[in-house]
Amino acid sequence: MTKKYRSCSAARAEIRGSGTYPDIRGTVTFRQMLNGVLVTAKIFGLPYENECGSGIFAFHIHNGTSCTGDAEGPFSDAGTHYNPGETSHPYHAGDLPPLFGNRGYAYMSVLTDRFTVKEIIGRVIIIHSEPDDFKTQPSGNSGDKIACGKICG
Repeated sequence: MTKKYRSCSAARAEIRGSGTYPDIRGTVTFRQMLNGVLVTAKIFGLPYENECGSGIFAFHIHNGTSCTGDAEGPFSDAGTHYNPGETSHPYHAGDLPPLFGNRGYAYMSVLTDRFTVKEIIGRVIIIHSEPDDFKTQPSGNSGDKIACGKICG
């Protein structure tokens, strides 16, 4: 294995919540496998007080390269969903399964062939306040961006 190959075979994002959700923390790892990328998320501090119990949160890779923004949108610089194929939602390369909260915690692991690790390094991953409805264009009516992490190789 060459050093260059190693740098593109895995990546990681440190997740941090917005000012409204400062308790959200976690990691998302991306490992290049033979048949795709294994995405594993371990998230803590998610909001969970609602009428149905724990929440469901949309989870997407975005085109942006920064978890910055302004007072109205703390992660507005994250941009839109990562979508190099210009497909409709939920077929964007950056559309991932939702996170299912469990008293503020979430764990999710999925294998996807929609992107390679090399393609997403430098982009950001977002947790949204609402579940993705998997039909509304362009982003699934997934609510506010409540946490963000930059994907680093």
